[in-house]
Amino acid sequence: MKYIGAHMLEFPQHGDERGHLVIVEGQKDIPFDIKRIFYIYGSDETVVRGNHANRKSEFVLVNVSGKSKIRVFDGITEYIYELTQPHMGVYISKMVWKEMYDFSEDSVLLCLASEYYDGSEYIREYDEYLKIVEEKDK
Repeated sequence: MKYIGAHMLEFPQHGDERGHLVIVEGQKDIPFDIKRIFYIYGSDETVVRGNHANRKSEFVLVNVSGKSKIRVFDGITEYIYELTQPHMGVYISKMVWKEMYDFSEDSVLLCLASEYYDGSEYIREYDEYLKIVEEKDK
């Protein structure tokens, strides 16, 4: 089975003896204009964040510090990504269930979103998500 709801991204790194610089531009390095930025920190390895899908929003997740894992499910295939480098990210398309977990103590998970926050576009119940995906595939 082919998984099409998410994929890894690698961003260009620039650096010298002073350190590194990573640049991410909307519509260039990621497939959307960035309308919202938020980040998750202070979570530990036992915490699970996300647990939802979005009807309209697309995301790129980047661990700018530390590490975390991202479980994604598109209704057909499940895949787990491990983010351990600040120049790597995961693109997640709309209508993909996502869970972020196994945060290291120093984890800072940066989230770039294609839409402004709208709570009504979130699907927060897994069974509801499965029903919607099944209906869509009929």
